[in-house]
Amino acid sequence: MVHKFQNLFSCDGTQISEFLLLGFSQALELQPLIFGLFLSMYLVTVLGNLLIILAISSDQHLHTPMYFFLANLSLVDICFTSTTIPKMLVNIQTQRKTISYTGCITQIYFLVLFAVLDFCLLTVMAYDRFVAICHPLHYMVIVNPRLCGLLVLMSWIMSILNSLLHCLLALRLSFCTNLEIPHFICELNQMIQLACSDTFLNNMVMYFAAVLLGVGSFLGILFSYSKIVSCIRGMSSSQGKYKAFSTCASHISVVLLFYCTVLGVYLGSAAIQSSHSTETASVMYIVVAPMLNPFIYSLRNKDIKQALKTFFVKETASRPAVLRLKTYHRWQRSKSQSQT
Repeated sequence: MVHKFQNLFSCDGTQISEFLLLGFSQALELQPLIFGLFLSMYLVTVLGNLLIILAISSDQHLHTPMYFFLANLSLVDICFTSTTIPKMLVNIQTQRKTISYTGCITQIYFLVLFAVLDFCLLTVMAYDRFVAICHPLHYMVIVNPRLCGLLVLMSWIMSILNSLLHCLLALRLSFCTNLEIPHFICELNQMIQLACSDTFLNNMVMYFAAVLLGVGSFLGILFSYSKIVSCIRGMSSSQGKYKAFSTCASHISVVLLFYCTVLGVYLGSAAIQSSHSTETASVMYIVVAPMLNPFIYSLRNKDIKQALKTFFVKETASRPAVLRLKTYHRWQRSKSQSQT
């Protein structure tokens, strides 16, 4: 396999055209199973998150800061999964496991971009819950539409700049004969490990960004929830405590699922040199977490379930009227033609 790639780069090892993604398994009999499993999870992820966006956009009662952030999170989850899974499915279907150098850099760019966006949006949502529970009387004044738009815009700017920095540093790397990535995606850490040039700066920036954005945002979420717990404990009504906790339960579940798997990939890879465990953790935060988010939020949220029910009832009720109107127009046209 190495000899296959030796003609793809110059003698100095800087010009390459593609990498080889080894994926989960080399066994041909397992490829249909892997393809079917990931295709079904991808379709569920896209459909579930689209339903969340549809419910929020179609119901005026859900045009609030909390659901605005949730709609943005669902959109990011769709983009996050679409960055990697379609390419993986195409490779399995065509029985080609290569990805071009440009495609690898592009995939890393969007993978890091949407991962950091998830970090930022989950932190913003924790702040939103903190203000709603601890300062309910001033909630609409503090978390106003201008602040919501500004928080989302800042999240995008921070994520774009961070992702661009990682990719620019990756472009300066040179590679030798080993172009095999033991993963089903072009993951930044795996690509850096293949380089035969100095990777000290890349590693420093990668782990600094992981600590600053990942651990830093997680500490911000913990701080918000420590304040929320203090406020809930100070409530005299047990019904008020339950209502306050129920509004945070879905967000806490998503935070634990996403952060534990993401941090496990980057921090665990330094301690355990196992590509299989890294792939498994990557599947958890790239595929499983975005797939479960709609279920976590919709199953525990009466507002979203009611919005979806109302939308589909309206659609079902409007179809007979539309069909009758079309039939009437056809009858009118046929009547006028017969008269002429």
